[in-house]
Amino acid sequence: ELPMPYKLAIIEDDTPIANMYKMKFELHGFVVSVAENGLVGLELVKTMQPDLVLLDLMMPEMTGDEMLTQMRKEPWGKNIRVIVLTNLSENEALPKVRGQSIDGLLVKAQYTPKQVVTIVQKTLKP
Repeated sequence: ELPMPYKLAIIEDDTPIANMYKMKFELHGFVVSVAENGLVGLELVKTMQPDLVLLDLMMPEMTGDEMLTQMRKEPWGKNIRVIVLTNLSENEALPKVRGQSIDGLLVKAQYTPKQVVTIVQKTLKP
């Protein structure tokens, strides 16, 4: 009996990057949905109820940190796991998400997609 596939929401405005991660995670058996900014991302997370959100910070319409703040205020968004995946350096990114509960902060340039998949899998393992 295989466990249910994990549901992952990728909130990322750079379409090629979003698609690359989507493909990578689907190869590992994840069910993946993508949103191109925090505004669309909020709706997606609300309806999808993913196991984990992979969240970019710098996006049009609504930034990742704004989305995170909104999400954490909602009963449906309080306990969803979030890993921030950003182009910002840790020093730039950390103040933006301070005080928010996140499971990790990854700087895109420092991790291969394969490593990101591994980190997400470890985060979700019971």
